[in-house]
Amino acid sequence: MTLSLPTAPPVPRDFVSPGLRVVLAAALVLFAVAPLWAGPSGLRLLMEAFSLLALAQMWNLLAGYTGLISVGQQAFVGLGGYLFFALAMFLNVPLLVAIPAAAVATAVIAVPTGWVAFRLKGAYFAIGTWVIAEVFRLSMAQIGALGGGSGISLPVAIVRSLSADRFAREMIMYYIAFGLGVVSIAAVWGLLRSRWGLALTAIRDSAPAAESVGVRVEAVKFMVYVFAAFYTGLTGAFIFLQKLRITPDAAFSVNEWTAFVIFIVVIGGLGSIEGPIIGTVLFFLLRWIAADWGAWYLMAMGAIAIAVMVVNRRGVWGALRSTFGTLSVLPVSRRL
Repeated sequence: MTLSLPTAPPVPRDFVSPGLRVVLAAALVLFAVAPLWAGPSGLRLLMEAFSLLALAQMWNLLAGYTGLISVGQQAFVGLGGYLFFALAMFLNVPLLVAIPAAAVATAVIAVPTGWVAFRLKGAYFAIGTWVIAEVFRLSMAQIGALGGGSGISLPVAIVRSLSADRFAREMIMYYIAFGLGVVSIAAVWGLLRSRWGLALTAIRDSAPAAESVGVRVEAVKFMVYVFAAFYTGLTGAFIFLQKLRITPDAAFSVNEWTAFVIFIVVIGGLGSIEGPIIGTVLFFLLRWIAADWGAWYLMAMGAIAIAVMVVNRRGVWGALRSTFGTLSVLPVSRRL
């Protein structure tokens, strides 16, 4: 007589929605040709949207997959911006080289600051990252060569080195922003599809269990922290190229570069690639609707974030997945 062991039911694969993929592809094509249909104000709005999308993808990578709740990501936005200005103005580095160079320098600085922050856990880590950002803000305000507390503007001659024609400059900056947004999505998707992504998913589900099967939890978290600092610094360098002026308060603004980014991720969907995309669209839609509300605008944002978390702590995308099962547009899971 033979015994048959019960088999586990098959694990359902993510349902990749062809319709949503078509929408995503159409949006990419539409944005790729935006200079043909969007005016100067429209291009500037899209540049801001792509920049915030890139920042949101990096914060989501930190919080959604490694549990590192940082409220000090403005440190790397500001560092990227200030290092970019210093490289372009004092070392005469070409603008298109100064942007990635500033990002690399930001990642290098993130190593010792990360070592300090990683001595703290939980809420203390979050507070520590904010304190580090404040230290950078106060430090930059003391550097007279970079304008001190009043900031500094990028000289016209340096700006024109990008292109003598204003429209051409706008085109170049738009496609840099477009690349930042698209590459942030592709980079996170590629990372999560790799062996590092398996480690991140394991850490997200259970750090002790991940460590028990050989995942070096702290090393993986630190790698993600430095990578997020690099890309956040890259985005910060571009943001202040677009603005042409930088001040300590603007560069290290917790409201602009962290609070809004957290809102985008929370309402869109923490721990998913699609969430920050949805959150960015909803954020700019809300800002357009509530542009004249004054302080009520910020109160409405807080109320919406709380309401979304009460309904589904995974945000709008999490609610959609709960409704339609294993819905996915950019799947990262792998089945044996």
